[in-house]
Amino acid sequence: MAKGIHGQDVSDPVSTPEDDAPHHAPPPREVTSLGLFLIFARIGLTSFGGGLSGWFMREFVHDRHWMSEDEFLNGLALSQALPGVNVKNLAIWIGYRLLGWRGAVAGFCGIIFPAAVVIILLGAFFSAIASFPLTHIALAGAAAGAIGLSLSMAITAARRLPRRVFPYLVLLATFAAAAVFRVSLVWTVLIAGALSVGYEYVREARQP
Repeated sequence: MAKGIHGQDVSDPVSTPEDDAPHHAPPPREVTSLGLFLIFARIGLTSFGGGLSGWFMREFVHDRHWMSEDEFLNGLALSQALPGVNVKNLAIWIGYRLLGWRGAVAGFCGIIFPAAVVIILLGAFFSAIASFPLTHIALAGAAAGAIGLSLSMAITAARRLPRRVFPYLVLLATFAAAAVFRVSLVWTVLIAGALSVGYEYVREARQP
């Protein structure tokens, strides 16, 4: 115990568990199954034109601080590498990361069912307005916004790549295979993933 200038005892500051906890970790009682379901349902019902991964990042990383940007990007990469719809995979991963299997179920149900019900109910309405020119203009605007959001996500993920040559070579080769040469996405993901894992394994093994 230290003495102050006038002889008073001055206690050393002691860090509490709250101070030591990571800032991105959600408070224990803040995340609930119903809360996750409502969040995913709101995103699914209000995100027009795609780009849902960008909305997920804004909601869970920037606004709520429930996970770090690195954690989210790891989940995004995993969801894109697995079979199935990327957005559904990502919703399940986020839910599981935050609340275990209950969160995974809440994420899946929230992102799928409310939007599906609305689309079914409004199917006749969309068919009726499909012939109006303004409908196509609105859809084109929504698609442009989705492309911008996806591009923003791609740039954010690319900035997180290690500052080495090989990851960027894999990035360029994957883009060329998928966009230029129209190689099957299954083979593209399998080959690029195998090369990346093999490279990192060898690199880690060579380090002292």
